[in-house]
Amino acid sequence: MISEGRNINVTLIFSLDRYQKVMDAYISGLERWAGSGATDLSSVASVASFFISRVDTEVDHRLEAIGQDTALALRGKAAVAQGKLAYQAFLRTFSGPRWQALADRGAVPQRPLWASTSTKNPDYPDTLYVDSLIGPHTVNTLPDATIDAFADHGTVARAVDVDVIDAQSVWAGLAEVGVDMDDVAATLEREGVASFQKSFDELLDALRQKATELA
Repeated sequence: MISEGRNINVTLIFSLDRYQKVMDAYISGLERWAGSGATDLSSVASVASFFISRVDTEVDHRLEAIGQDTALALRGKAAVAQGKLAYQAFLRTFSGPRWQALADRGAVPQRPLWASTSTKNPDYPDTLYVDSLIGPHTVNTLPDATIDAFADHGTVARAVDVDVIDAQSVWAGLAEVGVDMDDVAATLEREGVASFQKSFDELLDALRQKATELA
């Protein structure tokens, strides 16, 4: 759809591998659109919605099942670590000659959007997934309670590209204790698609019922 000049929100991203494929598809779409005769690429905008808190919920469950001290010490760290590593992938992808050729024609980067950024675990700071992922070109969708919390005591500072080495260490540590992040992502993606499908079906049912009532 990018190749047709449409604005797209690519959602339910839970892994670095999936995110890279999304960014590559965006660039390929822009190249195809440019090849079809488009001269100004600036009218196309896109976000890649990377889900955050659900990752910690799933990973923490697995870490607690492992039960070792080294595993338990990683609780509450996977989601932010993955977000920071995703941002590094964003910086690498939207730079260099391939991207610059599109940027010269007005193309804008596909922005990473941090979704599901309310903390599910009450033991974690309620602005954890906001404070930790602030940076250029990023978007964060916050529920009302998290907006209020951030307005009250959030930290406004560039953070998404800070402590990247620590994020890499967390990522390596998860593998060392036996957490399969590919399986985590696959599980969350299946659950997310099923949830979205259920909501979509319920919406269609409501529309059909309303149409019947108005007939």
